[in-house]
Amino acid sequence: MDTFVSQLLRVIPGSETPVRSAMEARQFVAKFGTPVFMKPARGGGGRGLMRIDSIEEVENAFQRCSYEALKSFGDRSLYVEKFIDHPRVIQIQIMGDHYGDVIHLYDRDCSIQKGRRKVIEFAPAHNLDPKIRDHLLNDAIKLAKHVKYYSAGTVEFLVDIYGDYYFMEMNSELEAEHALTEEMTGLDLVQAQIQIAEGKRLKNIPHFQQEKISPIGAAIQCRITAEDPVRNFAPDEDMIELFRSGGGAGIRLDSPEAFSGSTIAICYDAALMKIVARSRTHEEAVRKMIRALREFRVRGIKRILL
Repeated sequence: MDTFVSQLLRVIPGSETPVRSAMEARQFVAKFGTPVFMKPARGGGGRGLMRIDSIEEVENAFQRCSYEALKSFGDRSLYVEKFIDHPRVIQIQIMGDHYGDVIHLYDRDCSIQKGRRKVIEFAPAHNLDPKIRDHLLNDAIKLAKHVKYYSAGTVEFLVDIYGDYYFMEMNSELEAEHALTEEMTGLDLVQAQIQIAEGKRLKNIPHFQQEKISPIGAAIQCRITAEDPVRNFAPDEDMIELFRSGGGAGIRLDSPEAFSGSTIAICYDAALMKIVARSRTHEEAVRKMIRALREFRVRGIKRILL
């Protein structure tokens, strides 16, 4: 890891380079102890993550995890890192231009997960200590400036139950959760991303100056997926006989791939739609989301409205 980055950010103890054998994984576990996480070096979306609670589990876990890594990402190499118990997953949305200017657009809480895949997200992070928030926002900007980052990106941290936080990763893309930030701030991230690609400075893009950005409310996002809870939430393959979505003021629907008569194929992601509820407060946004979810009608496939 970059020496400056490792000095700037507190990181979880982990393998510096990809682990390519069970013996290498055992050496890490012997040094740092358990529990640890094993995960694909080229992975994402929670696929292939595996917790190891004893050194005796390493051999079997390595075989299973490396197989999943090869199947899903075409590379069986893995990373091993210490396991952080019950962390909050906090994302910081950033935006940078080609001239060294970087701003943040506050934070998102992506801690509610199923199978280590995000299912419910909030913006801003509810009840996050303001001092911790300030540290995360500042560290995200420092990191982005150090690597001369431009366009939209996300810096992700883990915050443990003691208030300590650790840098996890930086994603050089517009995340699936970006709609939360747009609803929380009232800003169009996609439009700004295009303008930056055209060479515009952040200071010349209306409302994309740090002093002008602040949360104007709260938002919550849920994901609607075609999964069968009886089969441990395995993707469901069938025709949608009836699909009616929720709606109303303050409700946003993204990726409306589903409609009556469409067929769901298991070779693709099980996600059908993302629904975002926006309101003045966190509590009001949650109530609005519950109401919108109750309005959904889906027949012909199994589904979990999260």
